[in-house]
Amino acid sequence: MPRKPRFFLPDVPNHIVQRGRNRDPIFFESSDYYFYLDKLREALDKYDVSLHAYVLMTNHVHLLMSAPGEDAISHLMQFVGRHYVPYFNKKYGFSGSLWEGRFKSSLIDSERYLFACMRYIELNPIRAGIVSSPEAYLYSSYNANALAQPNLLVTPHSEFVKLSENPLVRSQCCAELFQQAIAEDLLMDLRKGVSSGTPIGSERFKEQIESTLGRKVGQLNRGRSPTKILINA
Repeated sequence: MPRKPRFFLPDVPNHIVQRGRNRDPIFFESSDYYFYLDKLREALDKYDVSLHAYVLMTNHVHLLMSAPGEDAISHLMQFVGRHYVPYFNKKYGFSGSLWEGRFKSSLIDSERYLFACMRYIELNPIRAGIVSSPEAYLYSSYNANALAQPNLLVTPHSEFVKLSENPLVRSQCCAELFQQAIAEDLLMDLRKGVSSGTPIGSERFKEQIESTLGRKVGQLNRGRSPTKILINA
């Protein structure tokens, strides 16, 4: 059975999730996180991909990226995997695939859902109970986006730049957004969107996708998700 093609539009943010096989850990030590981020930085430059937000969790990663070319993000993920998996297997005496199938992705309506997706990604360590404040977590883009700390990985999205021409004011606005709770139904939509590959956005956004790609977007299944999926998402 052929794989379901991903939705893609040039320069539209894509929420990417990749998990460890059987939800096993993919990072054990700080050096593992930094090796992954180093290869991610190389791949961003190599394939002309912009990274707007990210978090590396113990057994999965979230990346919010946009690219001008349809295959750029897939090439980026393959590049990172080709370097990280052998590194991880050699270091810890494992073999075979590290990932739980191919990565998941969901197009994000930047005008209406960009900041919600950024908050969802960067607050993952809070929801998982790893830290009590997002700035304490070292392996995410929060300190770049909300505290204006230099980070060579992160490229501000145009909607983020619209907050202010001043990077410090822009980051302050971002930090204030993080004081607002994300509605539970929106959290559910973001989770289910990336799990099913369904774009998240307004009806106009979905109509644009359907008109451009000649494919139906479909609707999210709003049934109750198992508790297991809601933890460390």
